[in-house]
Formats: sequence, structure tokens, C-alpha cells
Amino acid sequence: MRKLLAALIVGAAVGLTASPALAHAFGDRYDLPIPLNFFLVGGAATVALSFVVIGIFVKRGSDTIGYPRYNLLGAGLLGTVLGSRVFIGIVRLLAVAIFLLVLATSLFGTGKPLGNLSPTFVWIIWWVGMGYISALFGNLWMLVNPWKITFEWAVALVGAGERPGESSGLFRYPESWGVWPAITLFVIFAWLENVYTGAVVPGQLGRLIILYSLVTWAGMVVFGKQAWLKHGEAFSVLFGFFARFSLTEARTEGNLYCRGCELGCNLSRNDCVDCYSCFERAERGQRQFNIRPFAVGLAPAETVSMSTAVFVVLALATVTFDGLQETPTWVAVQTAVIRSFPFLGRNAIEIIDSLGVVLVPAIFLGVYMVFASGIRLLSRDSDTGTGVARAFVFSLVPIALAYNMAHFISLLLIQGQQIIPLLSNPFGFGWDLLGTADYRVNIGIINAKIAWFISVGAIVLGHIISVYIAHVVALRRVADHSLAIRGQYPMLLLMVFYTATSLWILAQPIVVS
Repeated sequence: MRKLLAALIVGAAVGLTASPALAHAFGDRYDLPIPLNFFLVGGAATVALSFVVIGIFVKRGSDTIGYPRYNLLGAGLLGTVLGSRVFIGIVRLLAVAIFLLVLATSLFGTGKPLGNLSPTFVWIIWWVGMGYISALFGNLWMLVNPWKITFEWAVALVGAGERPGESSGLFRYPESWGVWPAITLFVIFAWLENVYTGAVVPGQLGRLIILYSLVTWAGMVVFGKQAWLKHGEAFSVLFGFFARFSLTEARTEGNLYCRGCELGCNLSRNDCVDCYSCFERAERGQRQFNIRPFAVGLAPAETVSMSTAVFVVLALATVTFDGLQETPTWVAVQTAVIRSFPFLGRNAIEIIDSLGVVLVPAIFLGVYMVFASGIRLLSRDSDTGTGVARAFVFSLVPIALAYNMAHFISLLLIQGQQIIPLLSNPFGFGWDLLGTADYRVNIGIINAKIAWFISVGAIVLGHIISVYIAHVVALRRVADHSLAIRGQYPMLLLMVFYTATSLWILAQPIVVS
């Protein structure tokens, strides 16, 4: 889907070269100053060197990680604004207004994707932009999620008596389900993004939004608002993972509210972090919205469920497959399959890509499980292979974020400019509400050289952070430092492999079909 949208926006105005150094930027050729293999070796070597340095200087782990933090809610005027019900209400009202505008334009506006606000907003501004915001600044999605807001308004309107943060569904959410509902919905979303060409058509997009809205509201009615947001609403789960890396956290002082929390808070901690059920129910004086160091949320003391581990791997594999789809290598795979199975007919490409949406994450998960078993054996961890995989899985989040940034930066900065004229003419009726309808996309806002070096830097830095997170988790699980280091050899090998593979994919020429 991203390929199709990019082609629609850039169109015949921008020619794509076949150079293996485009780095996913449009309209500009950049020849690497050194051979690609040097970048691959250099990036992998940097990650390996970071492992040595981290192993030397980080020698102790603990069940609780202390870190500096500053409560923005106590920061004078800024704190007053952030804690103001009026401010929060305006933000929430604006979020619902945007949601309704996108839905209205998709259903009643022009059927041309380039002339309608909804495709550009959904697939670029919201999908790509919200991922960046969540990773850098925190879980804004929990504040502006229109399905959550409208559900709360509906509950208040019918007088159901639900207080903030409470979740009174018809049934208790089965603990054994984990986040499998969210996984199922995200796989469908990945298929829509990468395979289904109709997802860029405004009318089809509008019907998909309505369908997802009904599923989400039904889930909150049946299992309760917070339970479904934590386990079933795919984007709340995904952006929550990304927000673990971010600069901020929502903290509730003490664990008083955890005792009655339906989300299974960890009572062993002094404070409750990023549990929005407790945060919403807490008194104002017990709430903190803190600035903290990046990535500290990726080393939780508790072990996550296997379904959570699967979702994290799925997020990494999906964005990787999105990039792989645009390379000549994937075209070669498609060609080979079509020649081997001619009976697939004219839908062969869609069938092959659909299989890729499922098989690539399955391969990623299988590889990760093999390396997790290697960690267990070398570190003499008494846990099972799946237990080790669950313990280390959040160390993959920085990799997913880094590749996400590298892969989508040109899309957001170049094609994302389409939102400027579309805001003036959202329905495609020829309006010029803001005087920006004649704006033309500036394809030179980021050139291929800058995009390439940003991509390389993001990927290498992301893998270094992942090495650090994995090391901290290893020290927590294995008391002996030498065993913890030895147990990290498989993870290091996996990180080096991911680094080289990510850089190789980004350096391939873009193929638009």
C-alpha cells in the first residue's frame, strides 16, 4: 500500500533511478562514497564494539532500575496547563473532530486518493507520525485515541456510572488470551497496508475505519475499556510498546490503586508506571507525568507474556517486509513463484505478498526463538527457551523503531507535505479554506544523501541501544557476570545480522509495481 500511495503522490513528476543508493528518498540520486559492503561491515563492527564496551563498564543488574525523572505536572505554568481539564478536553475534542473529518472525507469526498484528505492523513500523518511521536515523546495515543474518547462520552451519556479508569465490561477478559486479539487485528492491518490496493481508495478506507471502530467499541463493551485497550486495540498495544522507549512516563505514586486494578498491576513495585487505569483513577496529587531518560522503559522487571513477545517480533518483521517488498530481490521471488506455480493466475502478486505478510514474521519469530535458546544454553539460565525469549523481547524494540525511522523518513517529509493543500481542500471539492490549495510538494526537502546517513545512524544507534537493553536484562537474570556475557553472544550475533540486513534493504533500488 505504501508503494502505491508513494507512486500516486509522486507520479510522473519524479523519476525513480535504479541506483542501489537511493536510501528510500525520491527524485535524487546519491552514490555512496564507499562500497555498500564497507557500510555493512562498519555498522556491524560498531554494534560488536559496543557490546565489548558495555560488557566492560556495565557489570551489575538489579530488579529495579533507578533513573532521574522530573514531574512536568509540577512545573509551574506548564504543569498547570498539562493538568488542566480544559486543556485535556480541548485536545480530546480536537482528536474526535479530526477523526470525524477523516471519516467524512473518505465517505463523501472525491474518490481520487490524491484529492482526498483521508488516505494521506491515515497512511502517512497518523500511521507514520504517531509512531514517531510515541517513540520520542510518549504515549500520546492514550490521550487522543478517538475510539476511547467517544466510548467514554457514550458511557457518560447513558449514565452507566463508570468512573475514570474503571472498566465494567460484560465479561472479564480471559487472561489466557494475552494480546492475541491485537495481534490478529494488526496482521490484518499489515495486509491492508502492504497488499490490499483498495485501502488507498477513500470510500474503501472509510468502510474499513467504520469496521474497525465497531470492533473496538464492541470489545470495550464486552470486556471493558481498559482491558480491551491493553489487549485488543492493536494501535494502543503497538504505540504502548514504542512509548516504552520515549522520554516520558505516566506514573502513579504508590500501589494503592493497583490492588483493585483489572489490568494486573505489579504490586511489588513502589510506584505504578504507565498503567493508565490506575493513572486515570488516581487523585491529582498522586499523578506524575515525568521526563525520564530514553529507553529505560524497555527493561521491565516483570516477564511479559508470549503473545506480547510475538507482537514485538511482528512489529519488527512487518516494517522489514514493507521495505523488502520494494527491492528487486522480492520481485525476483515473485517471478520465481509465478513461474513455478502458473495456476495462481492474475492474482499471483497479491497471493505471494499475502503469504509474505504471514511468513516473514513467522521466520523472524523462529530465528529469534533459536537465538533465545542459545542464550539459555550459554548462560545456563534455568528458564525455558520461551521464558528467555519473553524476557529479552523488548530489547528488539529499538531495532524496530530505528528501521521504522529509516524506512519512513522520506515518506513523511516528502509525501507528507500533501497534507498542506489537502487541509484547504479536504473533500476535493475545489475549496481553498486556508489558502494553501495550490501548494506543491517540495521533493528536495530531504535528499538521498541526508536520508541515507540518517538511516545508517538510526539503525546503528538502535542496535547499540538494543545491545545495552539485552545486557541489562541478562545481568538481572544471571548473577555471574562472565556467564551473562557469554550468554549474550547469540544476541550479539542476531543484532549484527539485523544491522547488516537492515542496511542492505535500505540501500536497494526502489521498485514500484
